[in-house]
Amino acid sequence: MELNAIKRVYFVGVGGIGMSAIARYFLKRGCLVFGYDKTRTDLCIALEDEGIQITYADEVSDIAAEFKRRDENSLIVYTPAIPKDSKIFNYFKANGFDIKKRAEVLGIISKGQFCIAVAGTHGKTTTSSIIAHVLVHSGFGCTAFLGGIATNYQSNFLFDDNNVVVVEADEYDRSFLTLYPDISVVTSMDADHLDIYGDAARLQESFRLFASQLKPNGTLYVKAGLPLANGYSYSVDGKSDIKAEQVRVVDSKFVFDYVDGQTVINDIYLMLPGKHNVENAVAAISVALKLGIDPEKIKAAVGCFKGVKRRFEYQVNTSSKIYIDDYAHHPEELRVCFDAVRQLYPDKKLTVVFQPHLFTRTRDFVIDFAQVLSTVDDLILLDIYPARELPLEGVNSQMLLDLVSLDQKEVSTKELVLDRIQEKNPELLVTVGAGDIDTLIQPLKAIMSHD
Repeated sequence: MELNAIKRVYFVGVGGIGMSAIARYFLKRGCLVFGYDKTRTDLCIALEDEGIQITYADEVSDIAAEFKRRDENSLIVYTPAIPKDSKIFNYFKANGFDIKKRAEVLGIISKGQFCIAVAGTHGKTTTSSIIAHVLVHSGFGCTAFLGGIATNYQSNFLFDDNNVVVVEADEYDRSFLTLYPDISVVTSMDADHLDIYGDAARLQESFRLFASQLKPNGTLYVKAGLPLANGYSYSVDGKSDIKAEQVRVVDSKFVFDYVDGQTVINDIYLMLPGKHNVENAVAAISVALKLGIDPEKIKAAVGCFKGVKRRFEYQVNTSSKIYIDDYAHHPEELRVCFDAVRQLYPDKKLTVVFQPHLFTRTRDFVIDFAQVLSTVDDLILLDIYPARELPLEGVNSQMLLDLVSLDQKEVSTKELVLDRIQEKNPELLVTVGAGDIDTLIQPLKAIMSHD
């Protein structure tokens, strides 16, 4: 389906972070946009305010009249998270509508445009958001589809008509193979989504396929150490083509020099904590330089990037209490999050509330989870968030907790955890997880705001 032919778009699962960005794009293009979602979240309310009509009942009778008949200008977009028995989804399927997955639609949008795609099991949201911010702040401009809410813009979508598009290339169910970028970045290739891939080797093969889909004369940037050829490697203080040097902390901000063999940019300030974020910034700077953006403009843009919602986001930051929330839900993501906390607050006792995400991920990485969770001082585990999955026998938070080598550890429900935090009165609290743990942020913020 050609982009210009699309006049009406219906999103089944419109409230997802990736789906909503595409919905906003089609609305900006002047298309008629409708959608369904199970829950009326803050993001759904924002979409409604912008002019997108959403129903929250999975009933055929609630489908807008404009989508009751199939025509060549209508497109149905769905997320793989939609249950197979969805009445709305099955109506469109049974009636022969043109139905595409979110990733396929990104392929349609980016076709014919200059495409910058960021892939990786971790780091892709932050890296793509830094790239988009640098392009916008410098005046270069771009349209961007982000996997999180960029704090500078309070949105997951940026728009420009300059024919440059920044996309987050999702490895889940091989979605990123719909993209043919001019510039690709691969931030990480840790084993994940083994419910889809089966093993790490197949996941790596998909990343190799993604890397091979560059347009002729395209450019690939790869984090040093990853098993991908023909790209420029980047790292922090490592053996790589591009690197950050002299990494230090000044007034609670990371400062570094960018070096790529041709260009040196000294004393770049980054508000985001952790060497992994310095690495993400190095990749973003490389992309911006490739586009011909002035180094001083890049430095200024990186220095004022405020991060992404739920990526090491400070909720409380006072002299006596610190509360940070993070989306981390894979052992490697937890490790870099906790490392960043320890670098900034080496003398504080670290209390963590973690909500495991998916039964299969918990089962597949239970030893790795236990090892990294054993590095904190006080751990509260919530029940596993199932998302799209049914329970697996013997896989639960207690199983994980039993493998954690801490004295201070417990399993709690979401309902009881607020009381436990009130009793513990921690000086340094971190909440981590990708499920509905975000519903605890505001009540925990209220608790942590009181001495």
